[in-house]
Amino acid sequence: MAPFKRGSASGAAKSGDPRRDAVSLVVAYVKQETIDPLRSLLRFVLFGVAGSIAVGLGALLLLLAGLRILQGETGTFHGNLSWVPYLIIAVISVLIIALCGWRIVSGPAARRIPAKKNTD
Repeated sequence: MAPFKRGSASGAAKSGDPRRDAVSLVVAYVKQETIDPLRSLLRFVLFGVAGSIAVGLGALLLLLAGLRILQGETGTFHGNLSWVPYLIIAVISVLIIALCGWRIVSGPAARRIPAKKNTD
């Protein structure tokens, strides 16, 4: 059996060799069914990561702005109470994280988790 030479699909079709035609057909199919979906998935993941970073940075800046407003504009938290704005912003941050976690767990992903069957 002669080794297969790498060639284009149009060259294989002109040669009339059924083995080359089959190999080029399989190679084209594998590329179509693996590489193209992976490229689409990679693009989807990259946009998702970029969006997550942007939302996280925006939330961080909003929390920092809230901290600066509490420290500078209220005039209430001076002296022994200078730690209170940090506590308020920390509590708000924990509440936002808890809300996000709750929405992730109870969102569309919850429907994919099969119900546990009771073996009793």
